[in-house]
Formats: sequence, C-alpha cells, structure tokens
Amino acid sequence: MIKWFHHLWSVLFVIISASACSEGTYSDLEEFVNKSGEGLRGKVDPLPQIRSFAQFNYEAFNVSDPFNAQKNIPSSKHDTLQPDLKRRKETLENFPLENLTMVGTLQRNKQIFALVRTPDNTVQRVKIGNYLGQNFGLITDISETEIKLKEIVQDSVNVWIERLSTLVLQVQAQAQK
Repeated sequence: MIKWFHHLWSVLFVIISASACSEGTYSDLEEFVNKSGEGLRGKVDPLPQIRSFAQFNYEAFNVSDPFNAQKNIPSSKHDTLQPDLKRRKETLENFPLENLTMVGTLQRNKQIFALVRTPDNTVQRVKIGNYLGQNFGLITDISETEIKLKEIVQDSVNVWIERLSTLVLQVQAQAQK
C-alpha cells in the first residue's frame, strides 16, 4: 500500500508541475518581439547603372597562336639547322658547359688560346673552331676574359636552334701573406 501511495504522489506532482508551466504568460517576450521592429526602415540602394561596352571583333585568325607550342617548320630539310652528328667529338664535349672553367689564355704567333679546366682538374688548351660542352658548342671568339660559343640545342618542339653562350674567366683570389 505504501508503494501505491508513493506512486500516487509522484503522478500528482508531475501533473501539478506541468500545469504550472502552461499557465505562465509570455507577455514580456511578446512585447519584445513587437517592439524589436519599431524604428527600422529598410533601405535598399538602387542598382548601379549598367554600362555598355564597346564590341570587339577578333579578326586575328590567320596569326599564329602565342599559346600553341607548334612552330612553322621549314618545308625543306636543308633549311633546318642541325648539328653534325657524324663529326668526331672533342674531349671537352664530354662535360656540361657549366662544369668547365676558363682559367687563362695563351698567345702564340698572333693566335690566342684559352685554358679550360675540367671537373677532374685537368687543363685543356682550346682555340677558335674547337667545341665545348654537351650542346655542340662551337668556339667563335676568345678574349683574355671570356670564350664565346655558338651552341645548337633543341627547343620545346624538338626544333634545332642556335644559342649564344659565354664561358667567363674565373679569377681566384691569391692567398694573403
């Protein structure tokens, strides 16, 4: 019997609690909602004036596309530049040009020679007409401070082109005493 009485009180408590919540007024909340929009006036800026642009007609259809990698290849194979692949390679053609160093010059009977150091620390004597580097670099001029070359390299679409390069004299500082 005590259990039944205890359950009865629990049920009555829940019913009283629920009825107390439903009797509450929301007048303060309703007042806030009603007053929150007072004094607000919506203002929308007018749309900007639409400007008309001058029409442009693209008429360069016969001009080559600067973004296309294709190039105009000459019609005759004799007109294209190519290195002499049958020519016997010289010793300094076994090294990339950036690994070679000009270390000095010599002159004999009005002919000037350049001294070039290889990565294995040997020094070779070269003259105009010799080849340097792995890009078929023909020596075109030698001065006391530089060696000028004309290299033949392939561009991005495998067309042979000429490129001018220079190997500059490397001056080493002398040890101070």
